[in-house]
Amino acid sequence: MILFAVLYVVVITNPVGSSTGNWQTTSSGSAIDNPGAFLATLLDSITFAGWIFIVASGFSLIFGLMRVVNMAHGVFYLLGGYIAYEIHQAMTGNGFTIAPSEVNTWEWIAPLLVACACIAVVGLVTQQTLLRWNQGQDLRQALITIAVSVIVADQIIAHFPRTVPPGAVKFGGNVVSMTWPGWTNHRIDLHLWGVHYSLARLFMLSLGIAVGIGLWLWLYRTKIGMIIRAGVDDRQMTSALGINIQVTFAIAFLAGSALAGFGSVVGAAQAGVGGNQDVQWLLNSLVVVIVGGMGSMAGAALGALLYGLVLTFSSAYLPVAGGDCCSQYSITLTFALIALVLAFRPQGLFGRAT
Repeated sequence: MILFAVLYVVVITNPVGSSTGNWQTTSSGSAIDNPGAFLATLLDSITFAGWIFIVASGFSLIFGLMRVVNMAHGVFYLLGGYIAYEIHQAMTGNGFTIAPSEVNTWEWIAPLLVACACIAVVGLVTQQTLLRWNQGQDLRQALITIAVSVIVADQIIAHFPRTVPPGAVKFGGNVVSMTWPGWTNHRIDLHLWGVHYSLARLFMLSLGIAVGIGLWLWLYRTKIGMIIRAGVDDRQMTSALGINIQVTFAIAFLAGSALAGFGSVVGAAQAGVGGNQDVQWLLNSLVVVIVGGMGSMAGAALGALLYGLVLTFSSAYLPVAGGDCCSQYSITLTFALIALVLAFRPQGLFGRAT
């Protein structure tokens, strides 16, 4: 299956116009026929993976490492995006659709910091008031966080967006977007097959890499990170050594929630944020953790990369057999990825067998 998929993308497919309407017809043709389109799709996959990793790393920290079933992670993403949008609009003078040249770096970073702080607090309150007393009870945690997700999502629809263009309807969870800083509004000449690529997407990838490096250093090179990993492996022994494991886990939950807010700001700038995205991003995070393996940040990074490759390439290279076929089926291939990985590695690519 994997070999056929590679051959299909590289050799077999034909561009629209050469043989429309059959299983070989795609929007751009094979990689050999159109290497520029292939390279652009590959870069789209990798940069999209960076965005996914920012969000999924927070979920991996909470669910994969701490074993806390936080089904509200998606709604934390949604709330963070709307908070950042409102701050962004206030700082730029309510420009609604703002030209990148009118946005400086601080006008993007300030909403990011505010959103991360707000979502971190929301996550901490949720953990301390609702989840701390149910540790080890996965079903109860799942039901509680699903209830939190439904309540918060309804409140978002009722109260956001608050800043809208004249004549537009306030509230209702309408799709809104932020604007990248002006210096990212460029396309870089890669000097390869005539491809000019977005600096904003490369910046998005660099943010994902920075988050990954920061998490690795925090978990493996600091005392608090070592305590978190020790507490996950043997909570009773860690507590017996005089360490307040509850404070440690609260810090980890706070960090994981803040990453959901971080990812939402990146998403709001790249593609916008709107109602029902909470479910989509919870699913994205679940796929990454399942494929990569619970408790592994390296697994989360690889899971995000595989998910980005499968979703982006299937959207670009599924056959164009008609006006209603077939790129909309790309999401189904992500479940094929899950099935393929779990068939050979039930614990995920980097997960530990229990």
